[in-house]
Amino acid sequence: ETYKHMYLDHYNLKRLPIKTNPNPRFLWLGESHKEALYVLTYGILKNEGFVLLTGDIGTGKTLLIRHLLNLIKHKALVAFIPIPNMETLDFYNFLSEEFEMNRRFDSKGAFLIHLKHFLYKASAADKKVLLIIDEAQRLNNELIEQIRLLSNIEMDNHKLINIFFVGQSEFNKMLNDDRNKAVKQRITVSYHIDPLTEHESREYINHRLKVAGCTKDLFKSDALRN
Repeated sequence: ETYKHMYLDHYNLKRLPIKTNPNPRFLWLGESHKEALYVLTYGILKNEGFVLLTGDIGTGKTLLIRHLLNLIKHKALVAFIPIPNMETLDFYNFLSEEFEMNRRFDSKGAFLIHLKHFLYKASAADKKVLLIIDEAQRLNNELIEQIRLLSNIEMDNHKLINIFFVGQSEFNKMLNDDRNKAVKQRITVSYHIDPLTEHESREYINHRLKVAGCTKDLFKSDALRN
């Protein structure tokens, strides 16, 4: 903690400009992020069903999703699954907690019946229902199939739940597995976030420094280029 204060004082900063956990305060959108935000928002609000966002580690997927949720929070009921490598029944009970169903389930059938009524009620209230699965590359094939089955709950050919996969590029390889092709075929909206360009990297670094309280240029242009 003492080192942290020394660091901040030395560079005249109010807070650390770079940390490993996503912080909405430092949100910065490159062209790829802006396009992704538009595509994903459209897919969700238009009830396109399955939506996919991929990108390498550190490309800002989770921070972008949190920003997206802030934009649609008054229009949607959201379940966010940060670490999806769990047993099926545990997954259902996690969903129950996220959707505030106030029930714990001992069987798949009981959960699906309750989920059906939950989705019908949300639809009647004109609320979107969104299931976001972060770190989707950690899913196993069995759970991917169970997630697909959730999308079978419809009303008059109207999608009642949007399922949003967010993961690293390797998730696309998982979708190419014969066992997961049924899910891949249902993904109607997808976007891949590319790494920042050199120009964007400069803007990104300067943005974070400014938000952290920096009032002067800390890096020479050659340093930013490297």
